[in-house]
Amino acid sequence: MSACKRLLYFVKHRNLWTHVRRNVTTWSPVGAAFNAKPLRRLDLFEKSGLFGVPELSCPAGFQVATKKALTNTEVLVEKACSCPPGVETVEAFDQLSDGLCRVADLADFVKVAHPDPAFREAAEKTCIEIGTVVEKLNTNVELCKSLKNLLDDPEVVAQLDPDTRRVAELFMFDFEISGIHLDDKLRKEAVALHVRLLDLNNEFLVGSHMPNRIARSAIPEHLHVHFAKEGSFIQVGGLHADSPDDLVREIAYRIYLYPNADLMVCLEELLKCRHKLAKLVGYESYGHRALKGTMAKTPETVMSFLQLLTDKLSDRYTKDFKMMRDMKKKLNPRNSELMPWDHPFLSGVLRAERYNIEPSLYSPYLSLGACMEGLNNLFSQLYGVSLMSEHPSAGEVWSEDVRKLAVVHETEGLLGYIYCDFFHRSDKPHQDCHFTIRGGRWCWETGQYQLPVVVLMLSLPHPTKSAPTLLTPGMMENLFHEMGHAMHSMLGRTRYQHVTGTRCATDFAEVPSILMEYFATDYRVISQFARHYETGQIFYAVLDQIYHSKPQNRSTTEILKEMQLKFYGLPYTPNTAWQLRFSHLIGYGAKYYSYLMSRAVASMVWRQCFIQDPLNRDMGERYRREMLAHGGAKEPMLMVEGMLQRRPTIEDFVDALVSELNPNFETFIMDSES
Repeated sequence: MSACKRLLYFVKHRNLWTHVRRNVTTWSPVGAAFNAKPLRRLDLFEKSGLFGVPELSCPAGFQVATKKALTNTEVLVEKACSCPPGVETVEAFDQLSDGLCRVADLADFVKVAHPDPAFREAAEKTCIEIGTVVEKLNTNVELCKSLKNLLDDPEVVAQLDPDTRRVAELFMFDFEISGIHLDDKLRKEAVALHVRLLDLNNEFLVGSHMPNRIARSAIPEHLHVHFAKEGSFIQVGGLHADSPDDLVREIAYRIYLYPNADLMVCLEELLKCRHKLAKLVGYESYGHRALKGTMAKTPETVMSFLQLLTDKLSDRYTKDFKMMRDMKKKLNPRNSELMPWDHPFLSGVLRAERYNIEPSLYSPYLSLGACMEGLNNLFSQLYGVSLMSEHPSAGEVWSEDVRKLAVVHETEGLLGYIYCDFFHRSDKPHQDCHFTIRGGRWCWETGQYQLPVVVLMLSLPHPTKSAPTLLTPGMMENLFHEMGHAMHSMLGRTRYQHVTGTRCATDFAEVPSILMEYFATDYRVISQFARHYETGQIFYAVLDQIYHSKPQNRSTTEILKEMQLKFYGLPYTPNTAWQLRFSHLIGYGAKYYSYLMSRAVASMVWRQCFIQDPLNRDMGERYRREMLAHGGAKEPMLMVEGMLQRRPTIEDFVDALVSELNPNFETFIMDSES
């Protein structure tokens, strides 16, 4: 039964459900952990550091951890360069990668999520210091030579298992895209560009989340209540896309997206540096460099995919925009012109009207604890995995409302840990994210498996004294999405850290998370209007590709204006710069299309493997075996082919996305259910 169908059922039989709810007096431990406020723990004689790392009990500990990692790096570089070609070489490279990533990945999370500015500043310094070392290692000739000697020896390569060979080739790929083949002068230039990009990436990422402000006198007084106040200014930190007030949405859109001159310069320089680096190391554009090793392989394939998808959905866009214009005219007869700030709000209105469900009728059944119990039950039935709540030690977490989960398999035992940073904080990014803190790998030095550790970050409302946190269907879907990333990290048991969990091709990494959305919302009877994700995402993906192609000799705003008209269908609003809020340009540069391609794969997997029985254990085990277990240790398309038992084409990907908006799709599934 779909999410919307379940909600309708709850409403229709609410008296029965109210009776059942009154008689339920206990939650499972995992449900209770998320529906209750955390208990304070007073550890007077014991205080661990963040994530149990002893050095990180204070900000200065980052310097200690960094120094320790860099000292260990020198030892491992010597080992990798001196050992005879073979498995031991690859193991040394992976140990080297793991030692640096364990500090850098943790710092990468802390610099954006920790409430203490001193911790954030210390973590940011660590990110830059370790990042600089990594770029130098990627152009270390002696280190590369030790790996090349291995890969150039057919007899040695023939003795490697497939995973070891794949990891060796991936490490060599890292050398190649960093310019290892260049002469000494050009290699130094490549390193300098990498280091400069680290600074620019950080500057743009921080700036893209900063609020804009305007004098309070510039906004009608009765609207001040909708925005944060800062002295004589109004502060706007988002688009307020869900506001039913047209004027609030317009004000938020115009102010939040007002161009910041310094950030514009940063973005322009960032794109120029990326292109210069790509050309320096032998690629036609940054897009060509970034897409090597993905399912798509080239920017030309991506643009073909996006254009074909646009063409097939053009009639649908026309119908949907007409529905939105009609709805806006109904809500505001004085102004029926459809504007960019109307789109997200009207999409939600149309979906709600279709099902005619008041949130107050279903939200009590979507408490955070109930959703976590649902995830626990789902994972138990699909994979034999349970989520177990643990109380963290003093100093282990960065905020009192962070929950810690142990992930335990019925026969394999403890698989890893998930830290759940789910609740809103004023200084916390409003973007839902998954962070790898420590990757899984087999530790030859200890003879044990290094358990993965991840953080899931959401921005949910806090529970109150009288009620737990209640989720909207959209919040529930986001929770399931991020948990899909977490289980990808937990269920993989790769030998090497370099390819653990989500460390795989970007256009494959989103498949497990998007597939979880199908379990959350059951697309069988989803509204044909759905979230209308294709319209916006195609535009964003095209913009990303154009920005990372050959230099356009025009501003990023001029490019946005043209692409918005061509691929989005709504007019550009003067004096706005949406691209300066496009933070995905950092982590997903030239790869934003991955959300669409991953959704296409997830759609095919859902319909072919789970639609008849979403809780089928045999299919769950097959999914883990074919797709989750390998991380990046296997070519992404081979994993997809193994699951689907066929090799999909670009046309198949497009058809999978188009079919989700096909009006016949809902009828077909409802018939099959009956």
